[in-house]
Amino acid sequence: MDTDPASDAATDRGAGAVTDPGPVDDPERSALERAAALVGDRWTLLLVHTLLDGPGRFTQLQERVAGISPNALTSRLRQLEDDRLVVAEPYQQRPVRHAYRLTDRGRELAGVLRLLAAWAGGDGPEGPSHARCGTPLRVVHWCPTCEEPAGDDPGDDLVRL
Repeated sequence: MDTDPASDAATDRGAGAVTDPGPVDDPERSALERAAALVGDRWTLLLVHTLLDGPGRFTQLQERVAGISPNALTSRLRQLEDDRLVVAEPYQQRPVRHAYRLTDRGRELAGVLRLLAAWAGGDGPEGPSHARCGTPLRVVHWCPTCEEPAGDDPGDDLVRL
């Protein structure tokens, strides 16, 4: 009896399983995959969010990020350093201890984290709103050189990453 390997793979993963669509030549998806590789796990997002308030020492970060184990904290901090999102600055030599702070590149994630948090809930069905008038806010791509929004008109050349 001949079987279809693709259907066998789907059956092995359970009914309704989504199969990998294979390679996709989509620059936006590639950028999202890179972003997910950098900050796409729970602890990394929470650490970046915590460090947005300012530098922190290991024990302070462990207290501020509830539930993170020392091993997970060490691993995430090293990865964030390797990705140049965090800098470790020694404050004690024996034993060597560090304070961790976000780099400029790490601080650029502040807006993204606010949008992600608003999307995940708490700001109502339409997202965050203006405190004074209650109008739902919208995200706009802004060109600081031209001092105008970009990408709203079909003729705008919005560079995709």
